[in-house]
Amino acid sequence: MELDERKIKILDTIIRTYLETGEPVGSRTISKYTDLNLSSATIRNEMSDLEDLGYIIQPHASAGRIPSDKGYRFYVDHLMTEKDKEISDMKDFVIEHTERMESVLKQVAQMLAQTTNYATMITSPVKKNNAIKFVQISKLDEEQLLAVVVLGGNVVKNKVINLTEPMDNETLMKLNFLLNNSLNGKAPMDISLGIISGLKEQAGEHVDIVSVVLDAIAETITQEDLEVYTSGATNIFKYPELSSSENVSNLIYALEEKKELAEFVSENADSDEEIKVYIGDESDIKTMKDCSVVTATYDLGEGMKGTVGIIGPKRMDYEKVLTNLKEIKKQMNGLFNNTKTKGIEVKSDGE
Repeated sequence: MELDERKIKILDTIIRTYLETGEPVGSRTISKYTDLNLSSATIRNEMSDLEDLGYIIQPHASAGRIPSDKGYRFYVDHLMTEKDKEISDMKDFVIEHTERMESVLKQVAQMLAQTTNYATMITSPVKKNNAIKFVQISKLDEEQLLAVVVLGGNVVKNKVINLTEPMDNETLMKLNFLLNNSLNGKAPMDISLGIISGLKEQAGEHVDIVSVVLDAIAETITQEDLEVYTSGATNIFKYPELSSSENVSNLIYALEEKKELAEFVSENADSDEEIKVYIGDESDIKTMKDCSVVTATYDLGEGMKGTVGIIGPKRMDYEKVLTNLKEIKKQMNGLFNNTKTKGIEVKSDGE
């Protein structure tokens, strides 16, 4: 049974009122906030139908109604299909002048937590099957080399390699030419056994050195470098339905420890939806079964993408959350062109 316009308006009023007050909503309240000009008896009949359909529930006898997960889901989907609402001006957040990506990500998480009064998270940008731009092997001393691998999106990976024999500058130059000629423009999945065999064959007497370099490159490229930054964990205590839960300590731990969040983002990174809402058990994060999680994908260019998310009660202000995330996406999407000309490293690892 599809909801007609009257039921949709009543459901919308129930959800919006509950989001604002946190209290069950009765028919008399609905009659004050809708333009349907219906009697309380008619509204009660419509509410009964909505309850039978699973969109609202009655927490206890003689109480009003509150939204079910199904009701929240309908509200969110309906909200997201409407035309984009005017995006609020986010003062004092000029992201293009921030010099370091880590600082930007922390600012985003903190600003969102302050603006929404919910817990927030944001991940570092990553790129799957990121192609190699160039490899530079340099001598640190007689016993060590430094392999610097630059990937698409100006991601820099560093690896120190211990030598088993001394190496002169001419040999280093030849190895750099050999590695770059064979590996430039290739993603890890494209480096086949044939390419590796060819490199080792051309390396001649330095095959052992090339093998160590290849292993180091493979190790640094395939490492999972997903960093998660969170803010506003204490905002959870502002909502009784979360702060009184037996799982509140586990929820705070998940926000601080971040492992579950990283796994959640990695598992859902291939979603075609740039903004996604997870209500209750939909997120598969056990400690957040009483929460809603709303995530957005930001794109820095050249395939470098990350996730920003807001975590709060099921009765969160979805409209405000979606508006904030759309603005953050717009700000983040314009960041890459502003930062790459300044030589800013998106990610750098080393030993």
